[in-house]
Amino acid sequence: MAADKNTFEIPDQMRDFAEKSVDQARKAFDDFISLTHKTVSNVEGSATVVQSGASDLNRKTLSYAEEHVDAAFRFAQQMVRAKDVEEMMKLQQDYVRRQMEQLGEQARDLSDTATRAAQDAAKAVKE
Repeated sequence: MAADKNTFEIPDQMRDFAEKSVDQARKAFDDFISLTHKTVSNVEGSATVVQSGASDLNRKTLSYAEEHVDAAFRFAQQMVRAKDVEEMMKLQQDYVRRQMEQLGEQARDLSDTATRAAQDAAKAVKE
């Protein structure tokens, strides 16, 4: 009987509702990203040499944001399907660890990209 008190179960209806909500949010985000990509492409069409570095930085930033949101949606779907609290805790731990690793790598990459963009802009101004 003690095992029953420690068991945490999510009702099927709540799981279905949560999964549908995640799917709807995912679709809305995908639509938003699609429009954002179109807008970025339009802005880049008129970019100058100085703006090209900023465009690269914008594309990378947008790409990283997409990756993080995608990971969050995958995480939400995994959490909805988790069988117990132990599995939820493991999923949370793995998610946070992966996100922190990615953030470190992406911060270094963005820093390098920003430095190159600033150097290219300085060269363009000198010329």
